[in-house]
Amino acid sequence: MMSFKLTKFLWSGLWGAWLVTSTVCSADTFKIRPDGPDAERLGIQQGYPVCPQALTRPECRVGTWSANDQVANHSVVRASAQPLQLPTRVGAPPILYRWGFSGKTLDDFMAETKTTGLIVLKEGQVVAERYQYDRRPDMRFRSFSMAKTFTAMLVGIAQDKGMIRSLDDKAADYWPEISASAYGQTRIRNLLRMASGVPFRELYTWTPDDDIWVWGRVLNLPENRMRPEKIVEYLNTKTTREVEQGLRFKYATIETEILGRVLTRATGMSISQLTEEWLWKPMGAEYEARWLLAGTDQGEGTGGSFNATLRDYARFGVLLANDGQRDGVSVIPRQFLLDATDPARQPMAFRPRVATPGPGYGYQTWLMPFKERTFALQGIHGQHIFVQPKSGIVMVQTSVNDQASGRQDMRPYQMRDALWAGILKSLGGASD
Repeated sequence: MMSFKLTKFLWSGLWGAWLVTSTVCSADTFKIRPDGPDAERLGIQQGYPVCPQALTRPECRVGTWSANDQVANHSVVRASAQPLQLPTRVGAPPILYRWGFSGKTLDDFMAETKTTGLIVLKEGQVVAERYQYDRRPDMRFRSFSMAKTFTAMLVGIAQDKGMIRSLDDKAADYWPEISASAYGQTRIRNLLRMASGVPFRELYTWTPDDDIWVWGRVLNLPENRMRPEKIVEYLNTKTTREVEQGLRFKYATIETEILGRVLTRATGMSISQLTEEWLWKPMGAEYEARWLLAGTDQGEGTGGSFNATLRDYARFGVLLANDGQRDGVSVIPRQFLLDATDPARQPMAFRPRVATPGPGYGYQTWLMPFKERTFALQGIHGQHIFVQPKSGIVMVQTSVNDQASGRQDMRPYQMRDALWAGILKSLGGASD
């Protein structure tokens, strides 16, 4: 979980010096830097290699997390024949934010954080776009847990199409093999809110006491390859709850992975097919995307394994900001999207400053503690899409932060919070 404390700022600052290349926008809007903070440790001398074990080897992170399909089994999500245009916003004011006693610019933020890519939009137009560590606009960046919101939106579309009858159906209604488990007896709505009540410790220590590590081994151990019964066997050992379902938010990626497998059984289609037909093409994606696949059942890693370009993540953010519509045509059902992202529509236990000391949690989406509806997709090591629908402001950030979660090192997330507040202030959004 991330902290999200916002304050009022005074604004000042000067643009820093950059090595710049400009290919798609004006020089002020679009910039690429070949290095970045801690570039030596992150593999600049090796050309930012694509290599295994990026979670534990820093020199692999930049290269691998922008080309994960080169080292992992994956499926393809094809792009739209009519991409949504993202024009440059003419006359946008500079983005300024406050950090400590200093006024900062967007270039200062890049120079001080391990951000691989950053894009800011206002009403569907690009205000600023930055890359460093020699990353490029056509590279696909790994989502990590930003993928969870994609999964949730597919659930909403499936319900709208009648393939999922009700969000109050149990997971086992569509996946009867797990009916013996507490997860199988959990309602889809409670899986969307990560409220099964089933014990699960997501520590990101990648050790045997870390349940996300254990679950990853179930999905990907070589001896489990093409043996989907191993997933069922594991889930059916989970028969108890710490609390009754629906009462408490507790972050657990396994619940999103179950949702993904419920979706495939309810629709008879793969997650990649659903993403392509229901989201990627209708919203106007410019580039192909990738889902990484589990070895055990070849299922897509719906909890954290989507890969897309920065601009296509931004297009998804624009779709969410427009309440699920593109050019007046509904892609995501509006009422479902509001149920997923509006704090006022959540039970009290899931609202901001109750679910956590900061954000609340909707349907696989973080709800920011603002008066104005503002929400976020977030992934470990610093992946974020922030959306404020009323102001039309979207920010996408991909990163290679040292620690998986803000609990270990808060500074990158505090700086991100300060930048987001500055973006809202600079572009006329609501920051209180």
